[in-house]
Amino acid sequence: MTTKLFDLSGRIALLTGATQGLGFAMARGLGEAGATLVLNGRNEEKLERAVLTLSKEGLPVHSSLFDVRDEKQIKEKIPEVERKIGPIDILVNNAGAQKIGPLETADPSAWREVIDTNLTAVFLTTKQVVQGMIRRKSGKIINICSETSERTRPTLGPYAASKGGLKMLTLAMAVDWAKYNVQVNGIGPGYFITPLMTPAKDPGFHDWVRSRTPMGRWGDPPELVGTAVFLASRASDFVTGQIIYVDGGLSANL
Repeated sequence: MTTKLFDLSGRIALLTGATQGLGFAMARGLGEAGATLVLNGRNEEKLERAVLTLSKEGLPVHSSLFDVRDEKQIKEKIPEVERKIGPIDILVNNAGAQKIGPLETADPSAWREVIDTNLTAVFLTTKQVVQGMIRRKSGKIINICSETSERTRPTLGPYAASKGGLKMLTLAMAVDWAKYNVQVNGIGPGYFITPLMTPAKDPGFHDWVRSRTPMGRWGDPPELVGTAVFLASRASDFVTGQIIYVDGGLSANL
């Protein structure tokens, strides 16, 4: 049956930055498709709350507390996950940071924080996880890119640079690891309502998003789930090096 192509039963999925928002929504979706979940975050309280929520929903879920920017922690925690839970079949690089302000006055420390979180951390985390995927000749890697992987707007300089770099890193990973049957793709969310981004915080920006998005509204986090499940499943076995924009038509609009 076609539906079996999307079945993630028996797969283990590690999602970084998965305590809330888009990461949490994708984790729930992958779990509902059958995957055993490993949620990552830096805040222990938020992480355990997220795990408890999904556990109460009957999903198999574990936590792994580490900072994706810290290579030492990555080298300790990811092997620990694989020893205790099993080999990681699916990696979703979702952890991210954003600093808004004029590029000409951007503090170098803010620049480094955004680049380290959104780009370097993806390289470090994936480099550790992909070793097992290469040995097993099987794996799915999903990098959470952005509309700013393609275009930007004022005050988003460091973020746009990091997400543009992430797009090209995704393509580089896909090309390097295709021979090992590891598929690497990206999701480019448009504007989604999350705890960190709500229309009430900036009504003017809310109106701008609605006017620029052909569907005339913000996205809802569960609307990312179908794309995440597709890219994590056997249904995408011949898909690699692609960025799929889930944005209500924003990227198609002049």
